[in-house]
Amino acid sequence: MRSSWWKILCVALLFYTVIGGFLIPVPALRQLQETIRNLYFHVCMWFGMMILFTISVVYSIKYLRTLKFEYDLYARNFAGTGILMGILGYTTGAIWASYTWADPNNPAYASFGSIVREPKLIGAAMALLAYFAYLVLRSSITDLDKRARVSAVYNIFAYAMLFPSIWIVPRLLPSLHPGKEGNPALNFNDIDARMRMVFYPAVIGWTLLGVWITTLKIRFALLEEKKLAT
Repeated sequence: MRSSWWKILCVALLFYTVIGGFLIPVPALRQLQETIRNLYFHVCMWFGMMILFTISVVYSIKYLRTLKFEYDLYARNFAGTGILMGILGYTTGAIWASYTWADPNNPAYASFGSIVREPKLIGAAMALLAYFAYLVLRSSITDLDKRARVSAVYNIFAYAMLFPSIWIVPRLLPSLHPGKEGNPALNFNDIDARMRMVFYPAVIGWTLLGVWITTLKIRFALLEEKKLAT
C-alpha cells in the first residue's frame, strides 16, 4: 500500500482535473471562450512529456556511465511514454488551434491545413520526429550493447533538439501561439488564479500517469527478459 500512494494521487488529481476543469469558472475571453479549458489537457500533457523525456535522458547518461542494461531499458520506455504524451498534446493543440485561430477573413489561417504551418506546431512536430527516429534507430540495431550505446548518445541529441525546436525557434518567427515573450502557463500575470487551481494539479496528474504507464511497461519488459532467460 505504501508504494501505491502516488498511484492513488494520480487518479485523484486526474479526476479533479476533469471535474474541476469543467466546473471551475474561467475568464471570459472573446477569442478563446470555453475552449480555454483545453489548457488543462494540451499544455499539461506537454509538461508531462518534457518531464518524461528528461527522466529518459538522465537514464541514458547513467547507462553511458555504468553500462547497466536496466538504465537503457528505463530510458527507452520513458521516451516511449513521452512520445505518447507528446502526440496527445500535439493533437489537442492542433484541434484547439482549428477552433481559435481559424479566421475566414485571414487567408493565412483560414483552414486547418494552414494552421499546421504555425511555427509552434512545426517545431513540436520536429521534436516528436526526432524521438520517433530514436525508436527506429533502436529497432535497426540487433547487437544489444551497440544498440544501447548508440541509442543513449542519440537520446541526448534528441533531448537537446527539444529546446530550439519548441522553445527558441518559434519565438523568433511570427506566431499566433501565446507565450512569444515567455511561458504564459508559468507567468502569474498571464493565467487566472482560478485556472492555476486546476492547472498545476493537472501537470502533476498527467506526469504521474506517464510514470505509471512506464513502470508497467518496464515490469512487462523485465518479465519478458526473465521468460527468455529460462
